[in-house]
Amino acid sequence: MIRTYKVMLKPNNKQRTKLFECAGVSRWTYNWTLGRQKENYKNGGKFLNDSVLRKELTQLKKTEEYKWLNEYSNNITKQAIKDACNSYKRFFNGYSEFPKFKSKKRTKPSFYQDIEKIKFTDTHVKLEKLTTSKKKNRQKLNWIKLGEKDRIPTGENIKYINPRVTFDGLNWWISVGIEEEIEIEDKETEPIGIDLGVKDLAIISSGDKYKNINKSLKMKKLIKKYKRLQRQISRKYEMNKTKIEGGENRYKYQKTKNIIKAENKLRKLYRKIKGLRDNYIHHITTSLVKAKPKYIVIEDLNVSGMLKNKKLSRAIQEQSLREFRRQLEYKCNWYNVELIIADRYFPSSKLCSKCGQINEDLKLSDRIYKCDCGNAIDRDYNASLNLRDYPKYDKSVA
Repeated sequence: MIRTYKVMLKPNNKQRTKLFECAGVSRWTYNWTLGRQKENYKNGGKFLNDSVLRKELTQLKKTEEYKWLNEYSNNITKQAIKDACNSYKRFFNGYSEFPKFKSKKRTKPSFYQDIEKIKFTDTHVKLEKLTTSKKKNRQKLNWIKLGEKDRIPTGENIKYINPRVTFDGLNWWISVGIEEEIEIEDKETEPIGIDLGVKDLAIISSGDKYKNINKSLKMKKLIKKYKRLQRQISRKYEMNKTKIEGGENRYKYQKTKNIIKAENKLRKLYRKIKGLRDNYIHHITTSLVKAKPKYIVIEDLNVSGMLKNKKLSRAIQEQSLREFRRQLEYKCNWYNVELIIADRYFPSSKLCSKCGQINEDLKLSDRIYKCDCGNAIDRDYNASLNLRDYPKYDKSVA
């Protein structure tokens, strides 16, 4: 099993500058690769493999115009070429859209580090070729302080997978995968069904209910503060706009230092809100999987279609339903728990968990499910019970 660790970096000013330069080299190489592929395709050529383009870039580095690339790690350019070629392959296989050139303003700065060259200690990480000097005092520039102590495992036998350094608009982060083994207990409990919703995040067939964290007092205050700060930034932009000559209703917006400060404050607040939501989902999914149920059943929700509802779109988006499923999928894989995705059209809410009769007249406003057999039960809890028993309705589930 591969577990990913992500830790914030605390670079000094010189290191921060070098990190941005490395990200710029990665972006430039990615765009150069896409340009070469497009040019080759227009001339009637076949797809260029990354090995061919790497050799071509090596020759370019020997020229006066591109010798500046030698000041940075060769592995950054190698991986950028490979990423660009993979994006082309995914497009031709129908997995993604046509690859686009990376923009300096809109693209998230990131670059790759070689798995053999990167080194971790309890407090620092060593990146490759942040400085070309061999002096000891200069070599210290390669060692960047980690935001958390003893967070990433170290040792001779540990192999790091796909180390990436990224910038989120405020801080630099390093993420790395490590292959680990998890001890799994032999015990097995009753299967569970999970009904996800807006009023409450998750209703479990065992009777547990996890409330909507966005309705808590703490989150309401943070969201209110976030909206207020958004309006302040919008007013600042309006105050500093200037009309463009010769254009009707066309304005140029100037970004002042106060706007930059306010936007950084907004990013920090957004990260705090998102962190609280993700942490809440992590606690729920981990507790469910560690209980070692026989299997877990969740619905295949059409989240993109649900977001088209103007009245509920914001509430659905804040619930992070897709994130809940994503976490559940990889944690079930970790702990060897079977995860069953119920069919999107399975009538979990309209089906009576006692007699199996379907109530076609059930409305969204009906919070209590009432059946002719005398069963009166909470609508969401009824759905979770039906999801728990989903295998007996779907014969394709083993």
